[in-house]
Amino acid sequence: MRVDLPQLWQLVQALLRCKYYTIRHYESALTQVALPCLRVIMRILITLLCSVLLVGCSQLAPVSVFSVSEAELEQLLTRKVPELTRQANVAGIPLKMAVDQMSVQIGPDNSDVIRIQTAANASLSLFGLTYPADLQLQVEGVPYYDASEQAVYVRSVKLLNSSIEAAGYRGNLTPVSNELLQLVNQFLATNPVYRFDREDPKVKLLTAMPLNLAVQQGRIAFIPGASSGSR
Repeated sequence: MRVDLPQLWQLVQALLRCKYYTIRHYESALTQVALPCLRVIMRILITLLCSVLLVGCSQLAPVSVFSVSEAELEQLLTRKVPELTRQANVAGIPLKMAVDQMSVQIGPDNSDVIRIQTAANASLSLFGLTYPADLQLQVEGVPYYDASEQAVYVRSVKLLNSSIEAAGYRGNLTPVSNELLQLVNQFLATNPVYRFDREDPKVKLLTAMPLNLAVQQGRIAFIPGASSGSR
């Protein structure tokens, strides 16, 4: 059998050209398919990332301005008022008192304190007779956030003014006022004026991070950030 070398060479060249074309064809087809897919995947990932960031911001934004009003503080104090009773002896005179109402001012006159006005009733027993009296007491103190208890206490309490009205007398009886002051001080030392609702999802998110407490006129604001260790 006679082999025609020129024809054989032409055949080899044709096969090589065909193989080269096939490889280039596959590369071109792969590029045309893969690049659009990669673009779609990148768009999906970017969209998901933006969605996560938007959801996180929408949850964090309300948290960053979380605040407590005077009315909310008064609601908690009102629930505790029935517990505020005291029996004592003032200059040998039996005295029984009970708090009727507590009202709150947050940041009065642009200050950083909480002012608490207390109204109480008292009865003094003298010579077998009981004399009713109305007491008024105003104190102020600095709010303090206790992160371990997730509650706000009032510390550094000081007396602003007090008065008593009984049997036609109206003025200030220091021994009687001191008894009421001790009652209020003991209450504030062991009872918060506000406690977070730990069942609230927003509160859980808020209290999971360090908080700074800021006193503003009419409200207490809680700002996420580096904890100052006190207020």
